[in-house]
Amino acid sequence: MACVCGADGPAATGDGVVRIRRETKGRGGKAVTVIDGIPADLAKLKSLCKQLKQRCGVGGAVKGVQLEIQGDQRATCQKALADMGYVVKQSGG
Repeated sequence: MACVCGADGPAATGDGVVRIRRETKGRGGKAVTVIDGIPADLAKLKSLCKQLKQRCGVGGAVKGVQLEIQGDQRATCQKALADMGYVVKQSGG
């Protein structure tokens, strides 16, 4: 088995479930879809964020190990990630 130490390893492994939630706190009341728990390195996260932004037709960014997509895009992102083979759950209210 190859070593996955340091920068080559996934940013976060977690429990293997990708969680999607909507946040407005600290953003002037504007909604943002936050996606957490994707077991991938930074380059893969950036690529995935780009795909989701194009699919939703909005902006977004990678913040640490989380993806932030502008607006309430939970349903669209959940379907896109499920199509890519991830186990996805919505968290929060």
